[in-house]
Amino acid sequence: MPTLSHVFEKFIESFDMFLHGMLVTLQVTLVSVFIAIFIGLFFAFLKISNRKVLEWMADLYIYIVRGTPLIVQIFIFYFGLTSLHISQFWSVALGLAFHNGAYIAEIFRGTIQSIDRGQMEAGRSLGMSQSLTMRRIILPQAFRRAMPPLGNQFIIALKDSSLAAFIGLYELFNVATTEGANSFDNMTYLLIVAIYYLFLVLILTLLVNLVEKKLAVSER
Repeated sequence: MPTLSHVFEKFIESFDMFLHGMLVTLQVTLVSVFIAIFIGLFFAFLKISNRKVLEWMADLYIYIVRGTPLIVQIFIFYFGLTSLHISQFWSVALGLAFHNGAYIAEIFRGTIQSIDRGQMEAGRSLGMSQSLTMRRIILPQAFRRAMPPLGNQFIIALKDSSLAAFIGLYELFNVATTEGANSFDNMTYLLIVAIYYLFLVLILTLLVNLVEKKLAVSER
């Protein structure tokens, strides 16, 4: 087991490499989450559409995502899209978006259905269309209620991005495994990368809590 001073020394020496890896990790996480939100909304609407065919399509998508490992999904995107010359970055981003979209769909479905049906009826009685009522009245409230589980899903997506190392994307975990293998000092670099992940999760948690508080104030 490496000493604390040794870990600190290597932490300083490898800062530039891990900083680059951290930026790539943040980029792939943010891009994938952004796409996953739209995927999740789309399939959430299919789930609540009251049309059996559309519900079945959403259920099938969610079942496939939940029934297969994320690493398999990333490899399918990576090797399946090679003929389209998709980069490692976009293979991981799309794989993570495809995966997280299913869980976000269930989050949105639950929060949309938790809004009192009377609010839809009230919007319709004011002359709004169903889509306009959904956009202006239902969805803003659903987003506020979805923030805590969405925050948890964003943190999961951040940690899941470490699987990008298996297709060669030079993100945080890849930096740690590469440097560990080159120096025969794997434990030191695993401890270092754990510190970086803890730091990122802490920052993301604080940001989510800040957004939740601002939304709670605006709801009063």
